[in-house]
Amino acid sequence: MFKKGSKLYSILRGACPKCHNESMYVNNNPYALQEALSMHERCSHCNTKYKMEPSFFYGSMYVSYGLGIAFAVAAFAISYLFLGTSLKMAFGAIVVTLIVFMPIIMRVSRNIWINLFIGYDKSKAK
Repeated sequence: MFKKGSKLYSILRGACPKCHNESMYVNNNPYALQEALSMHERCSHCNTKYKMEPSFFYGSMYVSYGLGIAFAVAAFAISYLFLGTSLKMAFGAIVVTLIVFMPIIMRVSRNIWINLFIGYDKSKAK
């Protein structure tokens, strides 16, 4: 399921969507905030251009919104339903969760967005 060649592999690892041989990001650590969204221009292995057009990744904001909602619902369910906190504490848990996971949400949303348009090519992976 998470092996090379699957969309999930590229999405979760931030690997090139065409060959899965290198990271799209300059720094693999999403919490290095200065470089959180800094991407290579092209894949050094298969020469895939990541930024297909100047505003290509604006669409990932829509994906980011959906991921943010998923994280918020999970934070609410864990804090309010399972731990039995008050509504104010559950709201606080949502805010803290979104702040802590924002670099990951931004990267994963970019990964999902680019994987919608570029597919894995076995011949490029060699």
